Amino acid sequence: MTASKIQNAVRASYQNLQSQLDNFVPRRAQNYLVAEIVKTLCGEYHKSTRMIVAEAGTGIGKSLSYLMATIPVALFSNRKVVISTATVALQEQLVNKDLPLYRRITDREFSFILAKGRQRYCCAEKLASASGVDGGQLAMFEQKPKKKDIEQLELMYKKLAQNKWDGDRDSWPKPIKDEIWQMIVSDKHSCNSSMPAHRDCPFQKARSELDKADVVIANHSLVMADADLGGGIILPEPENTIYVFDEAHHLPHVARDHSSAAASLKGAASWLERLNQSVTKFAGMADEKRVSRFRNELQDSVQQLIPSLSQLATRFDPAHFEENIYRFENGELPSWLEEEAKELKKLSQKGAQAVAKIADLISERVKDGELSNRLAEPALAELGFYIQRMDNLAQVWNLMAEPTREKGAPLARWLEVSKEREGDFVVNVSPLEVGWQLDQQLWSRCVGAVLVSATMRALNSFSFFCRQAGISEKAEDGVRYLALASPFDYQNQAELVVPKMKYEPQAPQYTDYLIDILPNLIEENKANLVLFSSYWQMNQVSEALSTHFVKRGWALQVQGQESRSEILKKHKTLVQCQKTSVLFGTGSFSEGLDLPGELLENLIITKIPFAVPTSPVEQAHAEYIENRGGNPFMQITVPEASKKMIQSVGRLLRKERDSGRVVILDRRIVTKRYGKALLDSLPPFKRVIEY
Repeated sequence: MTASKIQNAVRASYQNLQSQLDNFVPRRAQNYLVAEIVKTLCGEYHKSTRMIVAEAGTGIGKSLSYLMATIPVALFSNRKVVISTATVALQEQLVNKDLPLYRRITDREFSFILAKGRQRYCCAEKLASASGVDGGQLAMFEQKPKKKDIEQLELMYKKLAQNKWDGDRDSWPKPIKDEIWQMIVSDKHSCNSSMPAHRDCPFQKARSELDKADVVIANHSLVMADADLGGGIILPEPENTIYVFDEAHHLPHVARDHSSAAASLKGAASWLERLNQSVTKFAGMADEKRVSRFRNELQDSVQQLIPSLSQLATRFDPAHFEENIYRFENGELPSWLEEEAKELKKLSQKGAQAVAKIADLISERVKDGELSNRLAEPALAELGFYIQRMDNLAQVWNLMAEPTREKGAPLARWLEVSKEREGDFVVNVSPLEVGWQLDQQLWSRCVGAVLVSATMRALNSFSFFCRQAGISEKAEDGVRYLALASPFDYQNQAELVVPKMKYEPQAPQYTDYLIDILPNLIEENKANLVLFSSYWQMNQVSEALSTHFVKRGWALQVQGQESRSEILKKHKTLVQCQKTSVLFGTGSFSEGLDLPGELLENLIITKIPFAVPTSPVEQAHAEYIENRGGNPFMQITVPEASKKMIQSVGRLLRKERDSGRVVILDRRIVTKRYGKALLDSLPPFKRVIEY
């Protein structure tokens, strides 16, 4: 691979970009980002560690930068590129806008495809069974579908058979209800590519297209799902891949969710009971001599699991639970539960292995022509459902039985009162730190990695992210770090105002005070966005002010009352008509909301977005830091709030000519010691602090 060829290809595409775009403004930061990615991936900084972590502010054009840099490197070295995002909006932007533009400006041929997880596709066999085409609904469904559901399933089956639908949930013209989709969703156990009928299954078709593409667009969740399977099962294998993680600050949380597991007690006993009744039926389809051992093992483990799990559910008293949750402090289980967990781990693993083996033996008979597809398909689909459940159960009890770790963070373990079934409990386990796992599954295996986001640093440092993501900050380990400022002229384009306030957000009078002062902070005939840190407070304020706003001729739209796209459509129309439009939103409106130009000129932040550690995982993490003599507020809460504040103020300026103001109504940003660090990590707006 010659670096000069790659550099020439990159230079040519950049020159073509200037001629393709009418209002193109060359940006030094964009040029620099492209060059640094190329140098990193070509091994100029470190022969084996080809990894760059870059914070690139709004307006730099980071998606085009990494496309121009990574695709030529991959094509010249015969590698694949996997671009992973956290949001559907960014995936759509890449597929519909950025990649087609890059294709026009490069002289290299390349193909790209959007990858989706198996759960976005239906299984043709399950659909045939569920729609009644092959003689009746599958036995594994607890209740028969309603008439209109069967009609929908029949229509879907017909469209799939006529090649008028590709089996992708997202391409069906109307939303498909979850309960219908769960009946027909593809899963790794029942959808078996070794069987002829499954080679044309929607997921298998999509998967074969994926193998041919040079560039694959995925999301963080799919990358982690593939990594958990060992890598290279759904996506290209890491050893042949250059990864680009856009919106990379979400990756550690996604990885943690993927490593978590949960299962109920009585609920599991209930489906195990159904499996117990079907074991003989399944075993009857396999070779009698070879299957007998696994049939006995399965029956043995299931018949012990059912009473053990049911019995366990009677040993917990909801009176000791706080808000329906009981967390085991420091992840430590009482000794009796430790012993129980070891036994349940043994039984569930034995059961999981036996049920998978029975499915393999049935598949073998089909392959050898000893059993018809028609008989085997529904049984394998049903078995797939049980294999999935058994694997999950084994995973939960495997983690519950794991001995206390000598080094590193413990596991968070907790029980939840079941919402589904009275007197039942859900057992939950989650790791606190997943950095070592990301390193093992991705960083130490891949050809190269590019991690970018507009908010990678917290309090002006990469440390917080690196700790979470398992990336070394030591210079000798060779990871390249870049923090590129936005091209905006912050001093002249916008101001940041911290007004005088009677109360701080912790005061009980704060919500009423917000109701009093907000009308004076709204700018007439302009676009306003007010961000709240809780739905409760947002709804209280909107209820109190809606009549007042109507009287003044202002249009108020509140997040959650209509779909996001509807709210934004109406907002755009109002702004075009020079009306006063006010949007009320919470955390999810502080990220990924693109309101350039006149679509946002006045941004009001009611409170520093400190997250209260309410989830058992967050509580366990705080406890772990405290036990090591640390300060969870300064080590977790403040850095997380810093990232969220940067995202929130990032809504205001989206393009070079945008202007407006940010108003922060939380005086702690100037009165508390940590406030200064939060303020200094925000873009350098002209500051107006009232005293």
